[in-house]
Amino acid sequence: MELFRFDSSMDSIVPQPLTIGYFTPSGQPRHYTPDGLLTYKQDLELPPVLYEIKYREDFKGSWRKLMPKFRAAKSLAKEKGWLFKVFTEKEIRGPFLNNVKFLWPYKHRTFDEAMLVHVLTIMSDLQEADPALLTATLFSDKKNQALVIPVIWHLIANFKIGCNLDLPLTMHSKLWTKEDI
Repeated sequence: MELFRFDSSMDSIVPQPLTIGYFTPSGQPRHYTPDGLLTYKQDLELPPVLYEIKYREDFKGSWRKLMPKFRAAKSLAKEKGWLFKVFTEKEIRGPFLNNVKFLWPYKHRTFDEAMLVHVLTIMSDLQEADPALLTATLFSDKKNQALVIPVIWHLIANFKIGCNLDLPLTMHSKLWTKEDI
């Protein structure tokens, strides 16, 4: 959920959006409730994604039990023009999740508008930098450099400054201009 709510292309995330009836291979009726439904912003024209999150270990002993559920979900999703996906820790864990967890507290913080504009203006002039270079360009003294770092994280968290969040975020991560001032 942390990854999805941080994604600027998402419109909504609905937990356990519906329950699907299906039959086991032996003909027994069962019900299955997928973990969630993701919808993207309308202008992206991407289909919603019905999803399940499982540990890879869960598949080892439960594959036969899970497959009828997943087939039913995939069939329903196809009928509705959706996709059905199963996510595991392999897709979830990694630098992106670590970066999201780090940046999330900065996402909704408020900062002086003049400071935000100042940082974006300097970033626009530089076109590319890293947080260390950007802070040094913004201020010569260490105190103000330290004070501006949360502003930079805020601007990255809100996609105002570009950064590859699939790589570990450091003071030497490559940043780039996302919008003109």
